[in-house]
Amino acid sequence: MTRLPRFRGGRRTLPLLLAALLALCAGAGPALAAPSTPARAHVVDEQRVRTRVVDLTIDSPALGKTAKVRLLTPDGWQRRGPRDRWPVLYLLHGLGDSHRTWTRDSDVERLAALRDVLVVMPDAGFAGYYTDWWNKGSYGPPGWETFHLTELRRILERRYGAGERRAVAGLSMGGYGALAYAARHPGMFRAVASYSGPVHLLHPEHVRRWRVAFEQAPEYRDLWGDPVAQRAIWRRHDPYALARRLRPVPVFLSCGDGRPGPLDKAGAKADEIEAFDRVLNRSLAGRLERAGVRVSTHFYRGTHSPAYWERELHRSLPLLLGALRPAK
Repeated sequence: MTRLPRFRGGRRTLPLLLAALLALCAGAGPALAAPSTPARAHVVDEQRVRTRVVDLTIDSPALGKTAKVRLLTPDGWQRRGPRDRWPVLYLLHGLGDSHRTWTRDSDVERLAALRDVLVVMPDAGFAGYYTDWWNKGSYGPPGWETFHLTELRRILERRYGAGERRAVAGLSMGGYGALAYAARHPGMFRAVASYSGPVHLLHPEHVRRWRVAFEQAPEYRDLWGDPVAQRAIWRRHDPYALARRLRPVPVFLSCGDGRPGPLDKAGAKADEIEAFDRVLNRSLAGRLERAGVRVSTHFYRGTHSPAYWERELHRSLPLLLGALRPAK
């Protein structure tokens, strides 16, 4: 696939093409079978960045390359024994960012509530969209879904103290990924939160924007194909269509309205990306309520920026961490 130029996709400077791409969503219908991987994923490098922060480099057959994963480790983790296990919180990044996003743009390292949890922050590519790419029906790399939920999960459980109680949250593209993963893999996650995520894939305006984007970046048809010609594939990745599959887990949805709010700098301008994500989030929220999902929402005045995502993480942590407690 042709490589697009790199830039910070989660920022307000996002070009119009990727502003359209940012309106992406996840999960419908039964999950597709993951493509088989002939070799086993393995860690090729491990670096301690700070006292509780460890970066792994993993050679992934599903991706056909190496990828980074950042761990925020719990108290006692360095002295862990072979049977020690901790609950896991996955934090997913947005378009154009990386495994460093959450530790760079939020106070996640300083939160006392996360000292008893293994926090996993994996890379998801420049615009990998937390999915195994269709690639005109041939599939194959990049398989981000397989990397995160099969290869990485098994490595963390074998060597890094990850338990079986999991929750997932994400910002922007990662908000899509969080909902997609929870819906497409029932039973894997106990709670899910999405902050400013593009969460209704087949919303008519979202489809229109994607088809405009394809004219400028046709290689993105390799993701799921065309939303009209390959509509069934898109449905299998649309949280709106997969709403009923989220019934077992509590869901937190939040999004701004695109108007500068209390956490924006003076002189901030209106944000079209966040305004459109608000349309998608309200659409999904109504769908989840009708499907009987336990959904909590927070719609606020604000833009598509990290200060709001940090605040929304704080707001949703009681839901996420409450779901990770052992059943009585």
